[in-house]
Amino acid sequence: MKHLLLFAFIIFLSCGETVQEAEDSTSAQKDTVLYGLQKHPFSNPNAELQDVLQNWIFYEDFYDEATTLHNLTIKQLSDKSQRLLAHTDSLMSKIPDTLNTFAIKSRLAIIKTRVELLQHESQTNKINAEKIEDYINETNTAVTNFLVQIEEKVLKDGIDLQRIENEKKELEKQKRYLDSIQQLELQDQKK
Repeated sequence: MKHLLLFAFIIFLSCGETVQEAEDSTSAQKDTVLYGLQKHPFSNPNAELQDVLQNWIFYEDFYDEATTLHNLTIKQLSDKSQRLLAHTDSLMSKIPDTLNTFAIKSRLAIIKTRVELLQHESQTNKINAEKIEDYINETNTAVTNFLVQIEEKVLKDGIDLQRIENEKKELEKQKRYLDSIQQLELQDQKK
């Protein structure tokens, strides 16, 4: 009976080592798997847009983090999503007046939600690679939509400014025309 208990105890200890070895190999495998294998194509902002974005203090840091969500291990992905979340919060707190619209705020809120989902999934014990890839793609799409919204706002502001300038020029032209007619009438009256 003693031998049977001793044998069962030895088997129990050896099984425990196998479980530990399996956990070690799983964590080692987690660290070598790369996520976001396909790099998302982001457009480069034009000169006019660069001028507007230069005044947004946290934008550069956000852009650098947001456009590099590819070829990352789970640890790198977790760290990057945490930094991206902090940059998104900073952007939301300091939106320049020229870009402070509901559409831009809502795009930032969507990015924050996508990054939170990505961060949560990257920190779970059981990694679901398909979900992580989906969340990376959704985050990249949200960032692209945010950038498009900024471009549209700057373009609209440029069109509005041009229209105002054109209206001013037209009013000045009409005023000169009316002044010249008035001058001609005054000359006719003097004769």
